[in-house]
Amino acid sequence: MPIPPAPRRPAPDLLLPIGDIARRAGLQASAIRYYERIGLLPRPARRGGQRRYEPSILEWLSLIALAREAGFTIREIRQLVRDFQPGSRPAARWRELAARKLTEIDTTIQRAERMRAVLRIAMDCGCFRLEDCRALLDAGPLEGRSPCVLPAQPSAGAAYL
Repeated sequence: MPIPPAPRRPAPDLLLPIGDIARRAGLQASAIRYYERIGLLPRPARRGGQRRYEPSILEWLSLIALAREAGFTIREIRQLVRDFQPGSRPAARWRELAARKLTEIDTTIQRAERMRAVLRIAMDCGCFRLEDCRALLDAGPLEGRSPCVLPAQPSAGAAYL
């Protein structure tokens, strides 16, 4: 049985200290250490007791930032990156996570589009009280029509969202 090749070790001069990585990623060094501690980042090489990272760690940090902005939990992000080395291919487990998150994202987009429609229609509402506009809040798909009977008075310079 052949012996597997040893993992590729980058040249020491290509490894970057945590401060450089933090600055390039727009993070605090403590955030990078935290990500490492909770398993979102692989353990880096050390030189003289100091962490040294391959430049590819910046891609991982970008992925983590994107996932956080998209509403992924730490647990989901860990599932996304766990047991992978930089440059490795995604695993089948991504499919399950991706399918679940796509459904969540689609639901969020639908809610945001509904709220945008409500706000646009509310700008044309001439009702004096929210109770008079109950139709607006209870309405199904509004398709750009206002359920209000009292149109708003046009104001100079009014702009729609």
